[in-house]
Amino acid sequence: MSPSHRPEPDALAAWHAYRALPLLIDAEVARDLEQETGLSMADYDVLAAVTALAAADTCIRVSLLAAHLHWAHSRLSRHLGRMERRGLVAREPCERDGRGDDVLLTSAGQTALDEATPAYLASVHRHFAALLSREQLAALTGIEATIAGRR
Repeated sequence: MSPSHRPEPDALAAWHAYRALPLLIDAEVARDLEQETGLSMADYDVLAAVTALAAADTCIRVSLLAAHLHWAHSRLSRHLGRMERRGLVAREPCERDGRGDDVLLTSAGQTALDEATPAYLASVHRHFAALLSREQLAALTGIEATIAGRR
């Protein structure tokens, strides 16, 4: 690697802070969520994503869900299997084209999401939003937009 491609010390420090931050916050929020609701962070992410992405028929294609979560299809498939056994989601063959599966929330999954959301939001507030100023939150949002926008 040539010296011109090496990050400056302040950029490297920012990179290390960026890498540490999600580990710290996610661990705290995940612990709170598990203790207060019995859902894992992955469970909550899947339930929330299905709700956010689903059309009026309340189901979403597995491949689209995997892409949205940035998960490998195999990881999502295994996790959906565990969630199905607990009655939180169901998978059905896709009616639109017969290829792949759709995921839909069961009534138990919707109830679990509805009951977990206040605890999740309170934990996000406690471990993240309440610790930062409006300017810091805006800067972080702007940073994400800049990096995501270059894709």
